[in-house]
Amino acid sequence: MNRVRQGGAAAVVSPEVGVDGRVTFRISAPDAREVALRGDWMNGYFSTAAMHKDANGVWSYTTAPLAPEMYQYSFNVDGVKTTDPGSLDVVRDGTRVDSYVIVPGERTAGYEEYSGNKGTVSKVWYHSPAYGADRRMYIYTPYGYEGGKAKYPVLYLQHGGGGDEDAWTSLGRAAQILDRLIGEGKAVPMIVVMPNANPNQLAAPDVMAPMPVERIPQGDPSFHRGGKYVESFSADIVPFVDSHYRTIAKKSGRAIAGLSMGGIYTLSITAAHPELCDYIGVLSMGFTPDKDPETELGPIKKAGYKLYWVGCGESDFAYGNAERLLEGLDKMNMPHEFFNEIGGHTWATWRICLDELAPKLFK
Repeated sequence: MNRVRQGGAAAVVSPEVGVDGRVTFRISAPDAREVALRGDWMNGYFSTAAMHKDANGVWSYTTAPLAPEMYQYSFNVDGVKTTDPGSLDVVRDGTRVDSYVIVPGERTAGYEEYSGNKGTVSKVWYHSPAYGADRRMYIYTPYGYEGGKAKYPVLYLQHGGGGDEDAWTSLGRAAQILDRLIGEGKAVPMIVVMPNANPNQLAAPDVMAPMPVERIPQGDPSFHRGGKYVESFSADIVPFVDSHYRTIAKKSGRAIAGLSMGGIYTLSITAAHPELCDYIGVLSMGFTPDKDPETELGPIKKAGYKLYWVGCGESDFAYGNAERLLEGLDKMNMPHEFFNEIGGHTWATWRICLDELAPKLFK
């Protein structure tokens, strides 16, 4: 946990995690009239808890015991949102920036920095003929890649709506999860490519503004086709990675997975290009009622595959879509694995999914 000293004579420690999982949040704001805490463990996105001020002007709030997990939070001081001035641990989700705290436990051990050998995350620009411009993606290479000669399989990992190429490394803790799984021998050493899957972005919004194109609602059928992004995946991204990295440049050496919107694009890409990836992961997504399983899954069945993995919890609002996908796989007599020991449509779910899916790839 990275802390900084808040103003005042005495050090203000925030957040402070107790051995029982209770977390105390503090902020020095002696002139404030009202301070509230918002955390993603609370019921409802807009739920808050009132904080209480002591004689020194420090506001505080202590939670009930929290399960081991990574939690995002922020303060609201007299109507103004702020991150925790006592902590340097922040994450960006699209245009929203929050502080975060990790409650330790078996589940979150993989979210901390791995004590053994660590891989490398690079921010890579590549030219996209589909967009007619340069775009950015993040690429994780496992320990030993730099300076070595071996070739590696590749997992293409796609974010959801509102996210960008930064999401899986910051919110998803992908590098920490892969470092541990590979270091403990549970996963095959692999390259992980995390593109910007937004059809209207060349890079994350903290790097450059979105392109001035009409926004397509998620309910619109054309949204599921993914616009230029789905086109660029096969035409630009895969060829760039295979030509610039030591990859196993064939179907058996590629996997594709995505959450929510990224799950939609996983479905679209694998239906249009079943020759690309032998391993498919769909997280918190599935078929809308208008989708025909034979049309969407037939090409994949004909081309063959090694793993079709679906992860979605019953409390996820996309669970109905996942059920339709599972019914389609059954109807097409296509072997698959379903993982539902997870919660809703949140990063807590998707971190667990990555932890479960990665060890099954390339084996």
